[in-house]
Formats: sequence, C-alpha cells, structure tokens
Amino acid sequence: MSQAALILIKPDGLKKSLTGNILTRLSETKLEIVAAKMVRVSEALAKEHYVHLQDKPFFDELVKYLQGELHDRKKVMALVYWGNDAIKKCRELVGSTNPEEADPTSIRGSYGRITTHGVYENVIHVSSDALEAEREIKLWLDPEEIIVDLYPTKEMVTKEHKKKVWA
Repeated sequence: MSQAALILIKPDGLKKSLTGNILTRLSETKLEIVAAKMVRVSEALAKEHYVHLQDKPFFDELVKYLQGELHDRKKVMALVYWGNDAIKKCRELVGSTNPEEADPTSIRGSYGRITTHGVYENVIHVSSDALEAEREIKLWLDPEEIIVDLYPTKEMVTKEHKKKVWA
C-alpha cells in the first residue's frame, strides 16, 4: 500500500552535517522523495508539531530544540517519502526515539544522544502512523510543494495575497 511519511532532519542533524549520511541511509528504503524543503521553524509550528506532548514537562525544551535554539541552526529539512509501507520502512531505519535504546546501526543509534537536561537529540523525525503523517505533512508543506497528489485539495482564489517575489 502506497503511503507518505514526513521526515524531518532536525537542527542537530543539520549542525553535525549529517544530511548526506541520513539521505543515503533512507535511500535503502527504495522510496520516492516527493517533497523537500528547508524550513525556518517558528515557535507556533514547533508547538503544533509536538501538540500531543504539550502536557509533558519537557515540552518547552522540545519546542526550543525543534526551533534550533539549542544548536544555532534555526532550520529543519522537511521531506516527504512516498511508496509501499513508507512509514514502516523509514521507522525501521531510523530506530527508537530514545537514541540510547535505538539499534546502534539505526540512524538515531548512530548519531543521536541525550543531553544532560534529558532532551533526546535524535537528529530525525519520522511520522508514527498514516493519520499522523497526514497531519504533519499538511502542517509542514503546501499541496503545490509536493509532486504527487497525496490528499484531496481545492482551488482557492484570494484577492489580497501578499507574497515575497524576486526583485
């Protein structure tokens, strides 16, 4: 069954220059990349991404982590991988959320760590299931940024659409 998975290479992964290594490892899935972009993560975006953890004591630190405030890299690389069993394949390669529990050959096992404050710096995020993937993909990307039609869309015309263009 074809499905989509959101992958985020987090600020610590970018700071450690792991993008090439991570993409090489993910290529083992034989999935197609159907979207990729660099994102400057706002506080609102980080909070919405981790909304399911908002009651946890580490929530504020997690938001700062995703915003790049802990690594002086205020960006994330967002990708959508698409194909048969995309979520399962990606999650197997990425490994456990806790880098110390992750298989040492997994991405998180190889490159992740836990800070002295207890924050999991696990370099990468993968959607947990199909419903969460849809929520996350719609949060991080617009339909025109994805080269396949993953979810239903609609045309919308706005009169006052302000957009930055090249000078």
